[in-house]
Amino acid sequence: MSIQWYPGHMHKASKEIRKTLSEVDLVIEVLDARIPFSSDNPMLQRLRKDKPFIKLLNKADLADSEVTGEWQNHLERKHGIKTLQTSTEYPEKIRQLPGMIEQLLDNRHRQGRLLRAMISGIPNVGKSTLINRLAGKAITRTGNEPAITRALQRIKIGKNIMLHDTPGVLWPKIENPNSGYRLAITGAIKDTATDNEELAFFAAEYLLTAYPERLIERYQWETLPADANQLLEHVGRQRGCLRAGGQVEYDKAAKLFLTEIRAGKLGGISLETPALVQQELQQLKEQ
Repeated sequence: MSIQWYPGHMHKASKEIRKTLSEVDLVIEVLDARIPFSSDNPMLQRLRKDKPFIKLLNKADLADSEVTGEWQNHLERKHGIKTLQTSTEYPEKIRQLPGMIEQLLDNRHRQGRLLRAMISGIPNVGKSTLINRLAGKAITRTGNEPAITRALQRIKIGKNIMLHDTPGVLWPKIENPNSGYRLAITGAIKDTATDNEELAFFAAEYLLTAYPERLIERYQWETLPADANQLLEHVGRQRGCLRAGGQVEYDKAAKLFLTEIRAGKLGGISLETPALVQQELQQLKEQ
């Protein structure tokens, strides 16, 4: 299954982002710390030119901290890019952002000029909640579903920072099929555009290899299931996702499994590493 989701309002928002990019001094992109590559909009990297770039690895409390550190090192190898782990669980991290902006735009800051920054991110990455924390009040709508913010907004942060908030957008074609799965698993793509069982199987196969101990701990199993099918069978029977006759209702079990991943019930997990992504990109290139 190839997962793509690019409704009309995202096309319109992408045009607005291109226009806004020419008006700001600095670009901020909110990434999902669990999938820093898959949640990275390739359009921003192409169009930012030489503008300073801050990548916020948000929802860091839901990710594997060791892997997130690897991603920070990987991303900061590119010229002009700085990273910061953020989470609504740790508001002191969010409060570091204005200082980073002033430091990266030091000359303009010293001259007392208004610093203009654009903030962008994929749907449901927590951008609106983050902005509300920065502003100290509820300015933007928040919700646990993709595509809440639909229009451009300007928000004053501190004395001299104007934040241009943009709607959550994806891009027309997700080149790496696995990135499409990861975006859907973490909730950036509406469930109506995906197949829950396929997503759950993809997630189960990865977690069986990368985080087997988390599965054993969460579901209190003595032995690990042999494959993704057995894993969902176990989850379905344990949580009562059964049809008449005792057959597992796989779609219900899949929804439950995905909900627990999104809510961090398995602990901090990352769905991709720099090494894994490089391997996948090499395979795509060869194909």
